[in-house]
Amino acid sequence: MPTVNWMLLVAVLFLTASFRSSSALASAYGISVTGTMVVTVILASLVAHYYWKWPVWRTAMVMIPFLVVDLIFLGANLLKIVEGGWLPLAVGAALLLVMVTWRRGTSLLVDQSRKVDLPLADHLPMLERKFSDRVPGTAVFLTSHPENVPTALMHNLKHNKILHSRNIIVCIDTTDTPRIDEADRGKAKRISDAFTIVRLKFGFMEEPDVPRAILRRRLGLDLNPMQTSFYLSRRALRPSARSQMPLWQDRLFIWLARHSSDASQYFKIPTDRVIEVGTPVVI
Repeated sequence: MPTVNWMLLVAVLFLTASFRSSSALASAYGISVTGTMVVTVILASLVAHYYWKWPVWRTAMVMIPFLVVDLIFLGANLLKIVEGGWLPLAVGAALLLVMVTWRRGTSLLVDQSRKVDLPLADHLPMLERKFSDRVPGTAVFLTSHPENVPTALMHNLKHNKILHSRNIIVCIDTTDTPRIDEADRGKAKRISDAFTIVRLKFGFMEEPDVPRAILRRRLGLDLNPMQTSFYLSRRALRPSARSQMPLWQDRLFIWLARHSSDASQYFKIPTDRVIEVGTPVVI
C-alpha cells in the first residue's frame, strides 16, 4: 500500500500540472464518477443475488432503476471523451490489463507447478527412510499447498542432502474479514515424528507476522527462534515460445513478478534466518 500511495501522489501531481485547472479536468472527472456509479450498481446486483440470495426479479426490480439513471449520466459524459474523458478510460484499461495478466499468469504458473508437485502423504515415509540421519534444528517451509511436498524442501534435499530433525510446513490463508482473533490464528497438526503442518489465518487488513504466529505457545510447537530456519522458494521466470499467453503479456507478467514484494519482508521473517532456494520456471 505505501507504493500505491506514492503512485497516486505522482499521478495527482502529474494531472494537476497537465490540466492546470478544474474546468479542464471536468470531462475526465465526469466519466470517472459516472463510470464508477455504473460499476457499483453492477457489483451490488451480484452481491444481492449471489451473497444475499435475492431472486432475480427482486434484484432487477431494485437495481435496474439505479442502473438506468447511471447509464444516462454516463452516456451524456461519453460525449466528452475527446476533451479529456479519454484519461480515466485509458487508466482503467491499463489497470484491467495488469490485473488480467497477473491473474492469467498466476493461473498458468499454478497449473505448471501442479504437474511436478508430489503428494506429501505418499512421499513422506520414503523421505523419512531415505534421510534417516537428521541435522539438529527446525526448518520452516512456506507453501500455499500443504498437501504437496514444498518446492523448497525438495530442492534442499536434492542439493544439500539433509533433513532437519523438525520440519514445519506452513500454509497462510488470507480471510475476508479485516482481522482474526488471536485464539483462531492458527492450528498445528503433527503428521509424523519429523513433520508438522501449520495453518495460519490473517485478516486482509493485517500485516502477517509468521515467526511470531508460529512461536505462540497456543500452537504447542515449543520452537527455539535461534535454531529455526525459514526456507522460501523463489521462482526465476523465463518466457516460453509455447506459452498460452502472447509474448508481450508473458513478458509483462514476468516483469510484474520480478517487482512484486519480497516474501521475507512481507511475512516479517528475519533476514538472518531466511534461506531462499531459486527455481527456474518457463511459462
